Amino acid sequence: MKTPAGKTAAGEKTAAKKATTKKAAATKAGTKKAGATSVTTKKAIKKKPVAVPEKATADVKGASGVKTVAAKPPAAESRTALVRRARRINRELAEVFPYAHPELDFDNPFQLVVATVLSAQTTDLRVNQTTPALFAKYPTPEDLAAANPEEVEEILRPTGFFRAKTKSVMGLSKALVENYGGEVPGRLEELVKLPGVGRKTAFVVLGNAFGRPGITVDTHFQRLVRRWQWTEQTDPDKIEAEIGALFPKSDWTDLSHHVIWHGRRICHARKPACGACPIAPLCPAYGEGETDPEKAKKLLKYEKGGFPGQRLNPPKSYLDAGGKPAPPLGAG
Repeated sequence: MKTPAGKTAAGEKTAAKKATTKKAAATKAGTKKAGATSVTTKKAIKKKPVAVPEKATADVKGASGVKTVAAKPPAAESRTALVRRARRINRELAEVFPYAHPELDFDNPFQLVVATVLSAQTTDLRVNQTTPALFAKYPTPEDLAAANPEEVEEILRPTGFFRAKTKSVMGLSKALVENYGGEVPGRLEELVKLPGVGRKTAFVVLGNAFGRPGITVDTHFQRLVRRWQWTEQTDPDKIEAEIGALFPKSDWTDLSHHVIWHGRRICHARKPACGACPIAPLCPAYGEGETDPEKAKKLLKYEKGGFPGQRLNPPKSYLDAGGKPAPPLGAG
């Protein structure tokens, strides 16, 4: 049976119309999919890793190189990875602060324990300005234990909380005389029994007067180890235990100096100098502070116009073999 020519043309026209409609729908779907891909791409761009200095020094001389790192370490960072990252940070800081040491002036364990007690709620600089007069008048535990409290208070007034500090240093001096023959004990259990001496002070004394490893958990240390995600603890004793487990015991004292110096000079509490930080590629908190190298450089804490870490008047125990002060960071 033959189909009329008119009917055949109409059928062909209808089929062509359906094909065009189907093609338009496919094109529209493709455009919508492309748009969704574009949105996804934009979101991906927003999460692009932060560019940080590959190996900056404290004076920003090495901030020209750039290395892309994740803004935070992997959420599932393994114990092994954490240990490696923590130890590498310590090695990097050792290069930046090779002469890190206690910043309290002292000639013997007695002077160090007294100076450390006085350093609470004040600066080491203020303590160093105060202790010469104190030790000149009361050079031994026997002298300080028998002193007139009002005279000691007057000397210690610039350090703040001078009445409480007078009570502590005179009390610990009396305890040294009565219980230890006027000598500072070299054991943690005995040191923490002295008035005004806690674990932090005890480890400062043990590590720097007796050469016995210890971790000094001061405010700088607490802030930085949490900022670096080495621990989530807030209790000093728990921080000490967790950080101690990341490092060999022989590293504890120097580690404390490196972290504290970095906290005082570069990684400040309110505005870290991220753009001048030597460990920027390893820091999960990079970006909390100023990232522009030149602006960050202005945030560094210099000492009397010198380099960060410079020691103008080191204690006698800090002299080199030739009897001269060790050179400041960046010298030579």
